[in-house]
Amino acid sequence: METGVTGADVSGATTTTTTISLSVKFSGRTIPITNLSPDSTIKDFKALLQPLTNVLPRGQKLISKGKLLVDAMTLRESEITNGAKIMLMASQGLHQGDGPILKQAQSRPISRDNNADRSDKGKAKKAAVDKNRLERWKATGVIGLSECNLKAIPEEVWGDSRTSARVLDLSNNVIQEVPALIGCMNSLQKLLLDSNDISDDSVSWEALKSLKSLTVLSLNQNRLTRLSSDLGWLPSLRQLHVANNMLSSLPSELRYLPKLEVLKVNNNRITTIPPWIGDLISLIEVDLSSNLLSDLPETFSNLHNLKSLSLSNNGLKSLPSSLFKMCLMLTRLDLHNTEITMDILRQIEGWENFDERRRLKQQKKLDFRVVGSAAFDEGADKS
Repeated sequence: METGVTGADVSGATTTTTTISLSVKFSGRTIPITNLSPDSTIKDFKALLQPLTNVLPRGQKLISKGKLLVDAMTLRESEITNGAKIMLMASQGLHQGDGPILKQAQSRPISRDNNADRSDKGKAKKAAVDKNRLERWKATGVIGLSECNLKAIPEEVWGDSRTSARVLDLSNNVIQEVPALIGCMNSLQKLLLDSNDISDDSVSWEALKSLKSLTVLSLNQNRLTRLSSDLGWLPSLRQLHVANNMLSSLPSELRYLPKLEVLKVNNNRITTIPPWIGDLISLIEVDLSSNLLSDLPETFSNLHNLKSLSLSNNGLKSLPSSLFKMCLMLTRLDLHNTEITMDILRQIEGWENFDERRRLKQQKKLDFRVVGSAAFDEGADKS
């Protein structure tokens, strides 16, 4: 399968037949497709449409002249000719890589006293609150400023409390910039910046390199399209959360994070996971759901400490052949809305042992009456 600049090509069986072009109507837009072989199957055609529409092949219904197209038939057999118009209907829940899911910050309203007679009293009250807050920051080491309608990080954050701060929580605001001053917070262990308005160039990535004690970095639900290579200089980092952004890839420098245990990059636009993922041998939990993945590298099997792997809403058709055999700690596998069926899983070496571990863990949850979502995609039973 090859993709051109203005359209896409599907290579079918060897043939001298002239290629055809057509258009696909989907979600209010028209997608031009060129250089198709008439001997390509409808199944091949659906695979071609997946990265163009973010709809998994088994969620696609293609209709031409009122007739539903069948996967096993070729375009020629389906009477698809040059200039044909095809309608694509998507089954609900079978989209993948839908990009950022932005939530409104649950901000507390900022109250203002407009009575001139009470202005001095109001200022005194505000000063007292600020003083108490600064004292609390210094005493606890926790700077909590989530849901405060902040457009910028307050100057007081960079005051005396910065040297002792362990946690900086700025989640659910509308902050647009993380300045170089962040590098002065030498004792910082957790930096929480979820649900803000942060873009690629508004973060002083170079300054983040100074946070040698940082264990948790959370940038979920922002406007990031890429991550900086500077993240590879955080030797203590154990958790990296960058879900619900617009990332298309991961920087190779992440391979130098020896202590990374949790990697959550779900709901992005990532098309490929590079082989260096196998270098992150401390990984325990990985969430790659709702991206644009069609396969995983075999080096995934090097993650011997892996316990939880989420892969839902991707175009995956198989798993690394040694995953179950080598990842003996794995007990949770989410394959909702992928092309992987139960028949495929049963053919992978080590499946039986994994399935037993999964069932034992689920039984323990039931024994202790722990309520949670199912750890495995029962939909994989569908062949």
